[in-house]
Amino acid sequence: MTLALVFAAALATAIATGLGAVPFAVARSRAQGWLGQANAVASGVMLGASASLLIEAGRRSPERGAVGMVAGCLFVALAQRLVGERNPQAIGGLRGLDARKAILIVAVMTVHSVAEGVGVGAAFGGGDGFGLLISAAIALHNVPEGLAISLVLVPRGTRVRTAALWSVFSSLPQPLLAVPSFAFVDAFAALLPAGLGFAAGAMIWMVVRELLPEALEQVPRRTVIADGGIAFAAMVAVQLLLL
Repeated sequence: MTLALVFAAALATAIATGLGAVPFAVARSRAQGWLGQANAVASGVMLGASASLLIEAGRRSPERGAVGMVAGCLFVALAQRLVGERNPQAIGGLRGLDARKAILIVAVMTVHSVAEGVGVGAAFGGGDGFGLLISAAIALHNVPEGLAISLVLVPRGTRVRTAALWSVFSSLPQPLLAVPSFAFVDAFAALLPAGLGFAAGAMIWMVVRELLPEALEQVPRRTVIADGGIAFAAMVAVQLLLL
């Protein structure tokens, strides 16, 4: 029964990510006009999530967290090169450079979800009540992560429903890894700091090399700083309240 509960709780956290696309169901007609601001907000959300991950990794093992962060940066740098060389034709209705950016954001957030899946499973090692509490917190903070994905996809032309599905897809590692991490909690707990650092490094690299440069090309620097700063502060505040 507990294994089924772990899987169901982690699956719920993955589905919650799709809720991040909901605002675009209302404001879809305006999305194309604020691509630069969308990139800035997505950057703030991802940097806020990265800060939380690095703090948690540092509490567990600063050395493993640092190694994981460097590995995450290298992973995305390599992914950028591979995707750029293959020149993807289409994803989610996007083509060319937009398709490349879509692939990268989904890949980065999927990597991020690996650490969260391990976190859910490990939390259930402390009892069902604690596991459900952590699962609820992760589900709530998955919503802005789904928003970050939608902020990249929808303004470039992806349908809202498709963006929601890609958001859920990016969180599928959570139910897939929650059960084995619960069954082998000690082994996975030792790997968790590196996983948290890896996810943070991947998101930071994506922001610095992809989202922020594009945002700065499209809107004034002060707008990027304001929108990104507010999103960063809001994401950090949400995570402090939940976790």
